[in-house]
Amino acid sequence: MKIVLSGGGTGGHIYPAITIANHLQMLRPDAEIIFVGTKSGLESTIVPRYGYTLQYISVAGFQRTLGLSTITSFIKLLFGMKEAYSLVKKIKPDLVIGTGGYVCGPVLIWAALLGIPTCIQEQNAMPGVTNKILSRFVNKIFLGYKEGAKYFPGKALKVFTGNPVRKEILVDKREQALQEFDLDPRKKTLLVFGGSRGARTINRAMAYIEKKFAGRDDIQVLHATGENEYDGYIAQLDKNIVEAENIKILPYIHEMPLALAAADIAISRAGAIGLAEIMVKGIPAILIPYPYATANHQEFNARALETAGAAVVILDKDLTGEKLQGEVEKMLVHSEKLESMRTAALKVSRPNAAIDIAKQALDLVKNERGTASAGEY
Repeated sequence: MKIVLSGGGTGGHIYPAITIANHLQMLRPDAEIIFVGTKSGLESTIVPRYGYTLQYISVAGFQRTLGLSTITSFIKLLFGMKEAYSLVKKIKPDLVIGTGGYVCGPVLIWAALLGIPTCIQEQNAMPGVTNKILSRFVNKIFLGYKEGAKYFPGKALKVFTGNPVRKEILVDKREQALQEFDLDPRKKTLLVFGGSRGARTINRAMAYIEKKFAGRDDIQVLHATGENEYDGYIAQLDKNIVEAENIKILPYIHEMPLALAAADIAISRAGAIGLAEIMVKGIPAILIPYPYATANHQEFNARALETAGAAVVILDKDLTGEKLQGEVEKMLVHSEKLESMRTAALKVSRPNAAIDIAKQALDLVKNERGTASAGEY
């Protein structure tokens, strides 16, 4: 069996594909799994580290405004369509899975037109443009959020699976995590992160909070500022805050599974895969959606979890240190609120999403190359 996975540009598209690939390999050890991406996307460095073959096509995303870049992107798309067709004909896959990003468009379209079983995994409550287009061609759509179903009007079978989570996230490593980050097991741990580059507005609010929390005996902070933000952030803090035993400030957290294992409350942006990992650990969250995300999809993600009772949402434009501290204090003072949010988080989590997606994708191959009946999730 040959399986092609395509998705790229950002880690939010690549890591779900890798997680699904790992489960496909577990279910079908005999399968040859091939990734398709671009040389300019993060997949060019991430995928090879996991031992998978990566093939390239030339595609570029379109800017929202018309200009010279639009013409360049269109020309690249034409070349990408030709390269994708040649690649699909050469590989002759039994199954093709897309996880989002413009690179998977040409691959999935040709595979579908050639009668190969195809499916896409949409991470967000508000789907991306590529997946909206592909939904009219593919056999199955795996939804990260139920709310995404209404944006896919085609005949593809829509299945709510949740988003795939790395297996290392699922393991209970709290004791190891507390030791790794030198945290006190008697204190609540506030985990704060805004992505690899950091989030300046979150950091600005955290400077206020860390001043208030330094030296307290009921809470400790594990804060990843982002590598680009770290030096400037530390420089603005008083020495007593930087040296406080209950304040841990890092440029980047490489062992995020351990950080999540230690967390009692999380403050973060609202990327779909990060949220899936937070929810599967049952961590109450305060979410500040990135305001410039495509189609404002991070706010849609955050609002879905807020409606479920698992998160509190503060818009980036409304974020202040005082407001953020107020929400944290509510959780600390009202233990029943913290517990109800934890229960809600676990309820909306989907720890088996990756294996469910892998099994149902393989079912397409069993059903005589994608003749599964269409329907709703």
